Amino acid sequence: MTPSLSHYAWRDAAWRAAAEAWIRATLAGLGAAVTGEITQPHLRAWSTVMRVPTDAGTMWFKACGPGSRYEPALMAAIERWAPGQAVAPVAIDVERAWSLSPDAGMTLRSVLAEDRDLSHWERVLPQYGQLQYDLTAHAQEMLALGVPDLRPERMPAHVEPLLDDPAAMMRGEEAGLTDDQHARLHALLPEYTAWCAELASAGIGASLNHDDLHDNNVAVGTDGGYRFYDWSDASVAHPFTSLLVALRSLAYRFELKPDSAELHRVRDAYLEPWTTGHDRAALSRAAALAAKVAMVGRSLSWQRALLLADPAERAEYADAVPGWLAELLAPDLS
Repeated sequence: MTPSLSHYAWRDAAWRAAAEAWIRATLAGLGAAVTGEITQPHLRAWSTVMRVPTDAGTMWFKACGPGSRYEPALMAAIERWAPGQAVAPVAIDVERAWSLSPDAGMTLRSVLAEDRDLSHWERVLPQYGQLQYDLTAHAQEMLALGVPDLRPERMPAHVEPLLDDPAAMMRGEEAGLTDDQHARLHALLPEYTAWCAELASAGIGASLNHDDLHDNNVAVGTDGGYRFYDWSDASVAHPFTSLLVALRSLAYRFELKPDSAELHRVRDAYLEPWTTGHDRAALSRAAALAAKVAMVGRSLSWQRALLLADPAERAEYADAVPGWLAELLAPDLS
């Protein structure tokens, strides 16, 4: 029987005792030991994280909720397929959706707080793009691990069920979809379907989409290299859908306008792995399409994350589900 993944259990003393026993036994098998108090600094509807001091350095334990229970197996698979590109777990428990990983060091966010150097992103995104390019060959294996299937040809089928779910759309609530937005989104479905079809026919294979690629999910090594982590929002999708969050995060951090030359330069650096076989204009068009298509994916990601949310958590975060859909009503692609 698959153990319960209710986040309420994450507050339970018996659950924590079981998790700590697994951590200690796992470390013993690796020749390491806990050296201090295990703390729990992160507890959300979608996951909990515990900090583990050991004689081999700080480790991080993570337990995933049902919306991202594929993450531990995906983390291990990424390390097999592309060693050194992501933070790799030292141990996983697939049935319980647990992982134990070494501390990744400084985040890119911490580095940028001290040095607002845009060139970091000009190196990060091409590295990430190359990782996606290389993982295209493993798309079916990722799907077999349970990673959500958000390939563009499948995206239109997700829109109507979302729109027709009053709770998900928070209909009648202040932060929910208005009647006007709801009607306009229904009317937009044929156009959204056309965007998805065009993107699917662009000749770029589906790959791993991090879907929350911002500067706090990138680790910076002492050698200046980068590694990616936190795959709880991941999906198998058109690779360019990752640009939605990445470029918005970048624009926010550096106070850039959406059409700024700096953002275009970073986007073009990201697209470099695909320039063999595709011209720049076609890649730019695909990137613009992917940003629109990805908005539904972000809504679905938040819906998965909030599966176990209590009323207070749902009140805090649930507007993200209708909010990302409403972003489809922004001005059309240029």
